[in-house]
Amino acid sequence: MIMDIYTINLTGLLVLCGALFIAQHRGVPRGGEVEDKKGKDQKNDADLIKSKSKVKNKKKKKADKWPFLTVYALVMGADWLQGPFLYSLYTDEHALPHALVSALFTTGFLSGAVSGTFIGTLADRHGRRAACHSFCLACALSCVLTMVPSLPLLVAGRVLGGLSTSLLFSVFESWMVADVRARGEEVEEELASMFGAMSTVNSLVAIASGVGSEWLVAVTGTRRAPFAGSVVLLGIAFGGIWMLWAEYYGEASPSPDNKTSQTPPTSAQSILTILTDPAVLSLGLISTVFEGSMYLFVFFWAPALGSVHTSSSSSPLSFGVIFASFMASCLAASLAFNTLPTSKHATLLLLILFTSAVCFLLSAAPRSEQAAFWVFCLFEAAVGVYWPCMGCLKGRLIDDGMRARVYGMLRVPLNVFVVVALLAAGEGPEAYRGVFLVCSGLLFASCGALWVVNGRGAANVAG
Repeated sequence: MIMDIYTINLTGLLVLCGALFIAQHRGVPRGGEVEDKKGKDQKNDADLIKSKSKVKNKKKKKADKWPFLTVYALVMGADWLQGPFLYSLYTDEHALPHALVSALFTTGFLSGAVSGTFIGTLADRHGRRAACHSFCLACALSCVLTMVPSLPLLVAGRVLGGLSTSLLFSVFESWMVADVRARGEEVEEELASMFGAMSTVNSLVAIASGVGSEWLVAVTGTRRAPFAGSVVLLGIAFGGIWMLWAEYYGEASPSPDNKTSQTPPTSAQSILTILTDPAVLSLGLISTVFEGSMYLFVFFWAPALGSVHTSSSSSPLSFGVIFASFMASCLAASLAFNTLPTSKHATLLLLILFTSAVCFLLSAAPRSEQAAFWVFCLFEAAVGVYWPCMGCLKGRLIDDGMRARVYGMLRVPLNVFVVVALLAAGEGPEAYRGVFLVCSGLLFASCGALWVVNGRGAANVAG
C-alpha cells in the first residue's frame, strides 16, 4: 500500500524529531554550560565534593519533575484529543451551519475572556491545586455536553470550554512555577528546563492525540469518540493531582497551615502596577497578538488547506495526520529550544514574531497545497519555541504571589481579540484570507513594539 503525501510528511518530521532528540542527549551542552565545564577542571577537592553534591541535588530535582509532567501530559492529551474534530463534529455530525459554528466558537472565547478576570484570584486564594481539579471537572463536563446535538447544551459546553481553557493556560503553569521556587536552588535554570520539557511533552502528546483521534473515529465511526476519550484522561489526571501534588497559594490567600486572611489592602494596586510595567505590558500585548493568531489559525487552517486541496485532489484530507504533522514540527522546535542559551529569550521572541508574521502573509494566498502545508508547519515550529520562551520571560518578570491572577488577566484581551476577529471575518471559504493578513500585520507591529521596549531595557526584558 502506497502512503499518501501527508503520511510521508509526518514520517519525515518524526525522523527529524528523533535525530534532534539523539543529538540533544549525546552531551551537547546548553548555552552557558561550556564555561562551567572548564571551571570544574580547575577546582580543588573541596569544590569537587560540593559539585558532586549539586549533581545529586539536580538528579533529585529532575525526579521531582515527573509528578507535574505526568499530569500535564494527561490534561494536554485531553485537550488535544478533541481538537482536530471539534469543527467537523459540529458541521458533519450535528449538521450545524457555518454561522452557528462560528457563534459557538465565539461563545467559548467570550467565556474565556470573562473567566480570565476572576479565575486567577480564586486560584491564588483557594489553592492552585484546587483550581487544577476544577479544570478537570469543567473540561470533562464540556466534552460530555459537546457530544449532545442540542443547541442549549452545546452553548453550555462552549461556556465551560472557555472557562476550562483559561484554567488550563494559567493555573497549571502557576502551580509549576510555585513548586520550582519552593524547591529552592537555581530557579532560573530549572524554570527554563521545565518550560522546555513542557513544550516537548505537549508536542509529543499532541502528535499521539492527532493519530489517536483519527484512529478512534475510524474504529467507532463517530467524531464523538475523541471527546469520550478526553473524559477518561481527565479522570486519570484528577486522581494524579489528588495523590501527587502539594497545594500552593498566592500571597493574598490563606496558607495551608494558617487559614486566616492575609489579603493586603493594596492587592488591586499591586496587580495594576505589574500590568502597567512596560515590560509586562509589552509581553501581554505580544501574547494577545501571537496566541490570538494561533487560535485563529486553529479555526481557519482546515478551510485554508481545503480551499487549495479541492482544486488538486478528490481524496479527503487526513485531519488527524496533518494535525500530528503540525505537532511534530512543534516538537522539533521545542527540542531545538533546549539547546539554546537561556539569556537570549527576548531576541528569540523577536525572531518568532517575525517568522510568524511572514507565515501568515504567505498563507493568505497559498500557491499550492504542499506549500500551504509547509508554511503551516513553519508557524507551528514558531509556536513550539514561543511557549517555553514566553514562559521563561513571564516567570522572570511576574511575582509568584500574584502569578495566577496576572496570567488570568493577560488572557482577557487575548479572548476579546479572537472574538472580534471571528465576528469581523464573515462567512465563506475565503474568509481566512483577510484574517491571516490582519494577523500578519499585527505580528509585524509586535516585532516593532518588542524592539522598542527591549532597546530601552525596560524591566530587564532581555534578562
